[in-house]
Amino acid sequence: MTRRPPGHTDWCGRDHRCNLGEHRSEEIVVDISGHARAVLVRVRSAAGRDHAEIRVRVALAPAELAARRQLVGLLGDLRHAVTRAAIAARPRPR
Repeated sequence: MTRRPPGHTDWCGRDHRCNLGEHRSEEIVVDISGHARAVLVRVRSAAGRDHAEIRVRVALAPAELAARRQLVGLLGDLRHAVTRAAIAARPRPR
């Protein structure tokens, strides 16, 4: 018995982005020229689980102490965003 992989989703890029059983959307880019850039891709794994893949690039201050402060703030904000998303993904008790 052979198992056919599920078809593409409505949001799938339907090209080379889909590989190894994954489906990947086109990139959604937020670009603040010279300051920051974020790229979001929706991914459905071979197991059927949906994920958000996010890459962020932020310009750091030239002074080391200020750059470290930015990094601490950025990590705190990322922790908050990831925690909020994880809580929202939990099934609600019935």
